[in-house]
Amino acid sequence: MNILSDSNFSRRDLLKGGGALIVGFCMAGPVPAAAARGDVAGPPDPNTVDSWIAVHADNTATIYFGKCELGQGNTTGMLQIAGEELDLDMSQLRAAQLDTNVTPNQGATSSSSSIHRGGPQLRAAAAEARQALLTLAAVRLGVQMGSLTVSNGVVSVEGETGGRSVKYGDLLGDEPFGIKFTGTAPQKPPSRYKLVGTRVPRIDIADKVTGRQVHMQHVRVPGMLHGRVVLPRGQRAYGAGAKALSVDESSIKDIPGARVVRKGDFIGVVAEREWDAVKAAQTLKVTWAPTPELPGNAGLFDKMRSEKTTDTVIADWGDAAKGFVQAVHVAGATYRCPYQGHLPFAPNCAIADVGPNGALVMSATQDVYNARAMLATVLGLSVDKVRVQYHESSGTFGRSCYEDAAQAAAILSQAVGKPVRVQFMRWDEHGWDNFGPAHLAEVRAGVDASGKLVAYEYHGWQHGWTVTSTVQDIATQKPGVERASGSNSITVNPMSTGSMYTVANRRVVSHAVPMAGYLRGAALRSPLDLSFAFASEQTIDELAYALKMDPLEFRRKNIGDKRWLGVLNAAAEAARWTPRVMASSLSDAEVMTGRGIGLGTHHVSYGAAVVDIEVNRRTGLIVATRVFAAMDVGLAVNPALVENQIVGQVIQSVSRLLKEEVLFDQTGVTSLDWVSYPILRFAEHPDVVPVVVQRLDEPSTGAGEEVMGATVAALANAFFDASGLRLRQYPMTPERVRAAFAAGRS
Repeated sequence: MNILSDSNFSRRDLLKGGGALIVGFCMAGPVPAAAARGDVAGPPDPNTVDSWIAVHADNTATIYFGKCELGQGNTTGMLQIAGEELDLDMSQLRAAQLDTNVTPNQGATSSSSSIHRGGPQLRAAAAEARQALLTLAAVRLGVQMGSLTVSNGVVSVEGETGGRSVKYGDLLGDEPFGIKFTGTAPQKPPSRYKLVGTRVPRIDIADKVTGRQVHMQHVRVPGMLHGRVVLPRGQRAYGAGAKALSVDESSIKDIPGARVVRKGDFIGVVAEREWDAVKAAQTLKVTWAPTPELPGNAGLFDKMRSEKTTDTVIADWGDAAKGFVQAVHVAGATYRCPYQGHLPFAPNCAIADVGPNGALVMSATQDVYNARAMLATVLGLSVDKVRVQYHESSGTFGRSCYEDAAQAAAILSQAVGKPVRVQFMRWDEHGWDNFGPAHLAEVRAGVDASGKLVAYEYHGWQHGWTVTSTVQDIATQKPGVERASGSNSITVNPMSTGSMYTVANRRVVSHAVPMAGYLRGAALRSPLDLSFAFASEQTIDELAYALKMDPLEFRRKNIGDKRWLGVLNAAAEAARWTPRVMASSLSDAEVMTGRGIGLGTHHVSYGAAVVDIEVNRRTGLIVATRVFAAMDVGLAVNPALVENQIVGQVIQSVSRLLKEEVLFDQTGVTSLDWVSYPILRFAEHPDVVPVVVQRLDEPSTGAGEEVMGATVAALANAFFDASGLRLRQYPMTPERVRAAFAAGRS
């Protein structure tokens, strides 16, 4: 299916308002007043109510917020938050398209932050708007504000049957509030919630299942050209870039209208027809400069362990060395965890129209304001001359190549003076992704004779990440600065490495490996938490086994927080967990079964899972048959959305644990398609039983990543239960499983 979004707007109109590009995102209709707001570069002043909410004459409201819809349903949840405080029904609410000329800057849509961090601002703004509307209504109706009630945007005098009332739309119409956002307006207590906490259906699903949804890949604008990037097949060592020794532009002379564009080390092609651009990118003869050698998959972990690292003590209390002396059982091992890719089903796409007076860029960025800043750098423009509009793409769950596509389109458009659409090819997306970094872990933990944890130590090696794109790096010939430490870096997560247990002596150390000479890294959904849980929770399970204790009971004995205990019990109860010692029912059958349990998180929420698996001894194939996953996110604004998230997280976690690994040799990445980088298919995914532990008295926290580590841990432990063997490296492929059986040891 190919849905074309065309318009009759001129290029000047396009740059001014972007009107033709607002198709498909606003779930309940067009955005009133967006064009007026769009005349001025944002962000709008966050300290005014009008930056967040507009009330219209038809008694509806447009809600402006800075978190984008990535397919996780947060648009529905954010509208619920606003509607609750405004006393409006979902049918009366619209969400504005993210746009740097229109919507507030709430930062990136990442780290499960939409409801957790974006929600409180929106709730406070809606409460302020409601108070202002009630003030107007009190004057209009000639009563005290305390005697008013509101239902679906109709303000009535309490106790008057069929009495006086006035609609929000009659009070304000399409006029601005014109008041400051103080954050002091009273907000509803959870006990009065009617909309928040309910299972409102997602407002974006109908268009998606009927094919009416206009994704970024479907957007078209008049007069546009098609572009493609030209890169070596497969990413080279980070820091080396992609330098061309020679480019033979005559090699594409037979392709009608095809043109080569170069900026710094960036090379791209444009043509009037998309297929001609594809052919030109494939046909163009380029001689690439040699690059430094990569370690390849075979040498990766030895090289990481031998590097001179920057070390950060993440957690350190008690005396771990003394604790291990006291222990009667100590478990420990080294765990190896791969690079993995974001790799959306549809490769990233963007459209840019760059003229002498400014630029309009449409892309699937997770942060329109940061994208604007990077585009301004690449184009040599001031940020107020660049406008970025968000269009939903296929799910990406982390920093995939959406900025690369946007910047490539912008560079090409600036060069040719026309709008340009760029879509990555599959080998571009696979080969030049910003991969989730590999991780090496050395873990030890010890227990005393009573089964209490007395010592825990975790050492993790990984390189940092970068927030610039490959296109920006090669176009400006200035590699982005690696983030190896601090709050914006990937360090070992203290939440995922033993924090759920009470242990007197705990030490967690993060060893930052320099990224130069490895693959390019960036945040991938639940960054590194799958690796942390894979290592940490298998170690915990080994201690339970050494004590001949049921792993659930062992965790209950050592758990350090009632909310961790809550999700642990919820998952176990859903699974009807039967107490037993792990690997106590081993079989010589060709197909064995196992069950495991695990805990994990990413940010501030709590996750637990129980996984049932089958293992084929002959083929080495592991099949996850059923997963029971529980999550505590505080106040779940919409439990159905959280359940959706749990299901998606579980399926992706199973895929990543059993199948996904970026393959690369000494030259570059070789995983360039779905054969060399397989993922879980529909027929292979487990049945998932999601459990939401609702806590109305707690603040809302993230729901997008927090059960992934628990799922991976439970599946790894289930493999031990089935086989009596431990796998210390994932993905747990059939080849590795067969090798473990052949060796006959963990």
